[in-house]
Amino acid sequence: MSNTSIDINCDLGEGTGNEAAILPFISSVNIACGFHAGNAITMLEVVRLAKKHGVAIGAHPSWDDREHFGRRNMQLPARELYAILLYQLGALAAICHSESIPLHHVKPHGALYNQAATDAELSKVITTAIRDFNPSLILYGLSGSVLNATAEKAGLRVAAEVFADRTYTKEGLLTPRTMHNAMITETAKATAQALQLVTQQEVTTIDHTLIHLKADTICIHGDGAHAPEFARALHQAMESASISIQPPA
Repeated sequence: MSNTSIDINCDLGEGTGNEAAILPFISSVNIACGFHAGNAITMLEVVRLAKKHGVAIGAHPSWDDREHFGRRNMQLPARELYAILLYQLGALAAICHSESIPLHHVKPHGALYNQAATDAELSKVITTAIRDFNPSLILYGLSGSVLNATAEKAGLRVAAEVFADRTYTKEGLLTPRTMHNAMITETAKATAQALQLVTQQEVTTIDHTLIHLKADTICIHGDGAHAPEFARALHQAMESASISIQPPA
């Protein structure tokens, strides 16, 4: 089934300085909350830029792991993870409140996101923290993941996320970054995969299997070397395909 609209999201506030070049071409932004990257100043700056461009704002919480950019698998007792998630959501929500703009969604970052895609207990902690903080927030999670199923069971709204600049395994998971073919670095390939996902709800995996993936929102990584180019090309491709670009409601 082809989408008639899609959300384009991007992870920003991570120290790359790409925000001004990317925000005009996306409809929602995931802002680093200080635990893997960013700080109070970057959060405020990106919130103001997002408000200027009419982009929906989401929190991008992480494991407490600045040293490894939040991309190292970790484990914490449930009460500790719950607490650091509330801390990060609260920090960004306070800045949004000061700018009179609502917090729209939550997308876990990096290893936390990928671990939760297959870990039911971890997913339960994440969804409980979001629900207790603000049950109206939308969870952005990997399409077809355990995290999404857990969030839906908890009564949260969920946006099934797919990726323009990452490859997939036949299980529907993101190819680990330790593998050489995990990232898509060519604009034409990223755009082609994005169109396949949005117009056909399918993706070709690294072993050439065609799998179905629901697509509510499509991500590009703001820390990628070609991120501004990807954002512009993806926006143009969707418009050319008569697909409207807007955040999940």
